[in-house]
Amino acid sequence: MPRPEVLERIKSAESDADDIIAQAERERDELISDARDRAEQIRAEAEAEASELEERRLAEAREEIEAERETILEEGERAREELVSEAQSNVEEAVEYTVERFEEAVHAQT
Repeated sequence: MPRPEVLERIKSAESDADDIIAQAERERDELISDARDRAEQIRAEAEAEASELEERRLAEAREEIEAERETILEEGERAREELVSEAQSNVEEAVEYTVERFEEAVHAQT
């Protein structure tokens, strides 16, 4: 093969290699860009899921707290009613005791 042809083929091969390298670099850059976009999308989805989970757990905790609060209020109301009932019973006994003592005092003076 004559020398000019060999040189031409070498130049052509180098040009083809440069084109292949440039194409590979473009594809690499595109893949990196796509991967970054996908990573950002995954991060955003994970943040949204975490936020949703947090809101759901907060709502559940609020429901539990409200249920416990209602239970405590009901128990307090029952205890109050018992105390009022006992107090009323004691008032009646105190009145009876006072009347008896008064009558004894009156009878003792007569």
